[in-house]
Order: sequence, then structure tokens, then C-alpha cells
Amino acid sequence: MEAAAASVMERERLTAEMAFPPLDVVAEKGGANRTGETPSIVIKIRRRLPDFARSVNLKYVKLGFMSGGFPEASSWAVFALVVPLVAAAAYKFGRVDFAALYSLDLLSCAAWLCAAVLLLAVCYLRRPRPVYLVEFACYKPDDEHQISKGGFLDMTESTGFFNAEALEFQTKITRRSGLGDRTYLPPGIQARPPRLSMAEARAEAEAVMFGCLDALFAATGIEPSRDVGVLIVNCSLFNPTPSLASMVVNRYRMREDIKSFNLGGMGCSAGLIAVDLARDLLQANADTYAVVVSTENITLNWYFGNDRSMLLSNCIFRMGGAAALLSNRRADARRAKYRLLHTVRTHKGAADGCFNCVYQREDDGGLVGVSLARELMAVAGDALKTNITTLGPLVLPLSEQLKFLRSLLLRRVVRARGVRPYIPNFRRAFEHFCVHAGGRAVLEEVQRSLSLGDGDMEPSKCTLHRFGNTSSSSLWYELAYAEAKGRVRRGHRVWQIGFGSGFKCNSAVWRALRDVPPVSATAAPPAAGHRSRPSICNPWADCVESYPPKAYI
Repeated sequence: MEAAAASVMERERLTAEMAFPPLDVVAEKGGANRTGETPSIVIKIRRRLPDFARSVNLKYVKLGFMSGGFPEASSWAVFALVVPLVAAAAYKFGRVDFAALYSLDLLSCAAWLCAAVLLLAVCYLRRPRPVYLVEFACYKPDDEHQISKGGFLDMTESTGFFNAEALEFQTKITRRSGLGDRTYLPPGIQARPPRLSMAEARAEAEAVMFGCLDALFAATGIEPSRDVGVLIVNCSLFNPTPSLASMVVNRYRMREDIKSFNLGGMGCSAGLIAVDLARDLLQANADTYAVVVSTENITLNWYFGNDRSMLLSNCIFRMGGAAALLSNRRADARRAKYRLLHTVRTHKGAADGCFNCVYQREDDGGLVGVSLARELMAVAGDALKTNITTLGPLVLPLSEQLKFLRSLLLRRVVRARGVRPYIPNFRRAFEHFCVHAGGRAVLEEVQRSLSLGDGDMEPSKCTLHRFGNTSSSSLWYELAYAEAKGRVRRGHRVWQIGFGSGFKCNSAVWRALRDVPPVSATAAPPAAGHRSRPSICNPWADCVESYPPKAYI
């Protein structure tokens, strides 16, 4: 019986943990809390992420090598023409003396020289344009929108929409979520009764988008009506007409030839999808600025039913957004913070289980909400495994790649026994990790699976604690935390990992181009003539000194 149970748990990737319930919870339920008595032991059954090293698909390793280390076929053709020409010219001119040069056919020499210059010019023009992250800004709502965990539970109970079981479930999730007491909710949700209207939703979207965009343009000195050539806005659940992108164009009176895009329904990983799209557009348009706005709307997407799978969103999602300014102008390399090195996108939507694990639908009572399936952790782990297997050859040092390939070949090709799988040390490839703050359990599982330290996960855990799950913009709050602490130095590499419905896992890799000074509420003002004012872009300025909270991290 025990062997069968162990087999089932291994197949389903389940783990059993013993824990004691908090004393305050025991007291609320009328449990024993007298001298000499202890609370009952609680057995938690949790689904763990898959073993990445044991389940690697070789085709993703090949994809990573092919996408990262080898030029395109057209580039090979150009080099195949240039190299023989240069070699032939060197051989010919190396065998003649200077006196014999006067007897050469000048017309033929000029033709050869023009051909070589033309081919070199083609090689130069075909090189990819660099993509720089000049600056980014995260939205920090007004203090009047703050809500504590206790305030959230009181608000939930006062609505009268939830039964006792739903209230108890939300209480349990909120206490374990990893959120702190200073997160934010829009006024329409906190009002009694709630103000759920298109006008309130638009007001929330405008406050978030225009708040971070105003700070971004003020810090960089960019004139949006003249300089911005590409605009991408992503918001998964709120897509009005005119679009959010059109709202931004109208507010800042942007150019008539601007290339604007509005990405909807792509979940919490849409921010990196927008960055990848901006990179492609910047490759096709020279000397251009691109603005990426990532946000989510809470007002019209609050769930007022009693389906547990839909109540999770109420407990962890909070108000927030971010805007980033990207550029392909080489002159911006001097003032830019980062250069984009790689983007890797993974989409598992071909499998029904992955497609349905995050699904917006009606419950039995006809109320709309976003349902999170029990298999979400396993699906996220599978997508992450595929993504990092493709990313590994692009970023890992050669020594780590050789160790990984040796282990993989011995187990998969030679089928040698007793060979332990090698998990690459991603801490040798990156100095900073920004993992989507989707929930405390997700962050802990990613930390365990990738063998990351508490310091590596500090930006993600602190972002979840201070701002909650702000959807696709959470990655920028995490990077802002590392900057506010003064930890980003020139040459440091940053790995952003986002998860989203579909199911998708996306990565972006950045390299810091300069040291980023720490940010605090008491920081000195910028020097005269210096445009960058990071304190107005960084939401951690007034609270970074109190993080990380020791009890949480």
C-alpha cells in the first residue's frame, strides 16, 4: 500500500509537508490553545515542479544552440563571397613587388576594390541594430488606495456576495499569499457598494498608464508627440474601444504615423511579449523610440461568486503598471541603462491541458471570473523547463554547457547507469533574477528547482509583499527593487521570467551598461543639466530601506 501511494505521488509530482497552523487561526476556530496543549499537525499536499534535468527534450537544446550561436544562411553566403576575395587579393598582392604595381590594370583593381567595399557595406548594414532600455517607470498609486490584508478581508465580507465557505477560503489564501499590508486596489473596488462601470475601469487605466508615462517622459526628456515611433500597450482583461493604445496616443498627441499595438488576453507574460515585439519593430525602423506599457485592470474583473478556482485572483492581484522606453539609436548607449541581449518565447497552447489551465469563463451562477486549474503548477513547470532549455545555450558559460551536454548524452545516448543529471548553475550566467511574482508558492518552487538563493529571489518576494501580483508589470517592479538597493553594476546580466495564460513562459536577458545608483526618499537631487531623475520612476524610493522584512524573507 505504501509503495503504491509513493508511486502515485511521484507520478503526479506531489509532495507531503507537515506544518502547524498559526495560533491565531486555532484560537479563532475555538481550538486548543491552553497551557500544555499544542495545535494539531496539518499535512499539506502540494504539487511540485518537474525535474528539469531529467526531462529535457533534445530539440529544445538544439533550438537554443541554433538561435544563439550561428549566423543566418544569408550571412554565411555573404561571408563565403567576401573571404575568398580577400584571400585571393592578399595572395596576389603578396607575390608582387611595389614596382610591379604600376603595371597592374587600374580598371580591374578598381572593380575588385568596389566589389569588396560593397560586400563589406552589405555586411555592415545587415548587422542587427542594438536595442537599449533607456529608462522605465513603475506606477505607485496614492496612499488612499492602500489596503491591508485585514482590510481586504473586511471589504470582502462587507460586500455580502460571498458565502461562509468562500470567506474562509479567501482568509486562508490571503494569509498564505505572501502579500503585505500596503498593496493597492482601485477606488471602484473599495467603494461600498462597489462601483463597477466602464467609466471607473477607464479611470483606473488612465491613472496607471498616464502616471507611469508622465514620470517616464519627465525623467528622459522625451517629447512623446515628436520622438515616439512605436507604442505597444498590453492589458489582458480590459480591452475597450477605442483601445488603451489609442487612449495614450490621444493623451500625448502622438504622431500620425506611429506604429501602435494593443495586446489583450495574453496574461501575465505579455510584458515580455511586448518587449519582443518592440525589438522586432526596432530592427525594421532605424533611429526610433519605442514605448511599452504593461498593466492590468482590476475594476471590471473582480469576481463576486463562490467558485474557489476563481477566488484566487481576488486574493493576489493588485493595482499597478509600468512603462519602458526602448531605443535603437546608438547615441543612446551613453545614457541607456541596459541593452537587450536575448528574448525567448515558449507557447504550450497546443496542449489542451495547458490551454485550459488559466481560463476566463462563467461559473454556475453566470458570474464571470478567471479560473486557475489545479494543474497550473505542473503546466508552469513544463513551460519553464522548455524555456530555460532553449535559453541555456544562449547565456550559460561554456563550462556549464559542456557539463550539461555531457550528462545529457551519457543518459540519453549512451544510456550509462548511475550518471546523475546535471542542473546548470544559472547563477554563473546572471547576477539578477526577476521571476514573475505570481504567488508565494510559485516563487518558492522556482527557487528550489533552479537552486537559487534567498538573495536571488529577494526582488520577486519583496515585490509580491509590497505591491502584490501586478500581472505583467511585476517584472519591472522587481528590477526597480534591485536598482533601488544599488545592486546593479555595469556588465551585470538580468534575467526576467514571465508566466501567462495560454500557457506561455517568456524570458528576456539584459546587460547593464552603467552603474545604477541607489534610490531613496532622502537621495540628493540630480546634478544640473542631468535629465535622469530615477526617484520619480522608482516606486521603492520611500520604502526600500525597510525591505526585505526578515519575517518574510
